[in-house]
Amino acid sequence: MKYNLKTPAVILLADGTVFKGQSSAKFDSNRSGEICFNTGMTGYQEIFTDPSYFGQIMVTTNAHIGNYGVNSDESESDGVKISGLVCKNFSFAPSRANSDSSLEEFLNEADLPVVFDVDTRALVSHIRKHGAMNAIISSDVDNLEALKAELANHPSMKGLELASSVSTKTGYTLGDKLSDSRVAVLDLGVKKNILRRLEARGAYIKVFPYNSTYEELMEWNPSGILLSNGPGDPEPLTSAIDLAKKCISNAIPTFGICLGHQVIALSVGIPTFKMHNGHRGINHPVINLVSGKSEVTSQNHGFTIDKKSTESNDKVEISHMHLNDHSVAGIKVNGKPCFSVQYHPEAGPGPNDATYLFDDFFEIMSSKNVSA
Repeated sequence: MKYNLKTPAVILLADGTVFKGQSSAKFDSNRSGEICFNTGMTGYQEIFTDPSYFGQIMVTTNAHIGNYGVNSDESESDGVKISGLVCKNFSFAPSRANSDSSLEEFLNEADLPVVFDVDTRALVSHIRKHGAMNAIISSDVDNLEALKAELANHPSMKGLELASSVSTKTGYTLGDKLSDSRVAVLDLGVKKNILRRLEARGAYIKVFPYNSTYEELMEWNPSGILLSNGPGDPEPLTSAIDLAKKCISNAIPTFGICLGHQVIALSVGIPTFKMHNGHRGINHPVINLVSGKSEVTSQNHGFTIDKKSTESNDKVEISHMHLNDHSVAGIKVNGKPCFSVQYHPEAGPGPNDATYLFDDFFEIMSSKNVSA
């Protein structure tokens, strides 16, 4: 095992709080972003490559990160999407038979800085109390005033449109070209496993850029439309909101996941808001109000839809509820083949508690039954 030198590093929060740690090398540049935490005990590679985390500095609550390396088949996108990583113990020597490389090599290739040897329990406690906020990580530990000035210029997540930064630039297809199920995916930051779930059910899929119009998607003659997950505030996504309105108006089978769920809510007049610290983990309990069954879910969102407005909106009904804080976790549009959830059914932490949602989507595509 090689010996890893350490250099001092610092995490400066927008409220002025400072946390100290170490890095394996001096940063080539400081990194800023909204600091948030994920409570998952496994799945760090999936987290770091999830486009929904674009623009965020990730704090992991599991004490050991990197201990099982990385595997190329387990990335959720074409590369690392977080702005920086903060953890307690960073493992430089992974032990896993089928890992392609160490996490250190994987992150170095992406030029992603890591701050470790941090009191992450204290840091997470601070975020839980004071909320997710902007932060900057740096190895320039003796120049806090300059770091404060740099951090002050970083934009707030509220009002920030980030889907354009992670969406595909040009459309592409995958799956069975002869399939009767043709799914148009609006890529707001889609995870690869969503596409895998669609492909596994025999679909022919075309992935469209985030700002594609309803007319562009319908020209491909899809059986249904999926509005994907993604990063940032949903409110600036006016093109996607307009697309969702037209899907609903024309009774096009439509399935929204996470950011896509928020876009659908906005399209029917339900406002969204930035949460205090969001939901990010793989053990969030949700109840299906239709079946009465509970689901263990993977969640990753810092925005959510307004519950009171949802309850008073006669266009929708609440289909799922988060059992920890009773926030809305799913809706169905009344009389239309459109539904959405505020969690990741493709991630399968249950492991298969929520995968039925893809089956429901395929059922309404095949039946065109608006009461489904």
